[in-house]
Amino acid sequence: MNETYEAVASFAQTWGLIYFVVLFAGVVAYALWPKNAKRFDDAAQIPLRED
Repeated sequence: MNETYEAVASFAQTWGLIYFVVLFAGVVAYALWPKNAKRFDDAAQIPLRED
């Protein structure tokens, strides 16, 4: 049973790290993509608008 736990833990650590690194890179790429700049600039100005 201990070997099974170690195998599952090793798998989760390795592939979990890879999964989260890829997910993080995707989120950063989405946030910095030039096509999205206007959308994010408009959203950043919402608190400064006077109604």
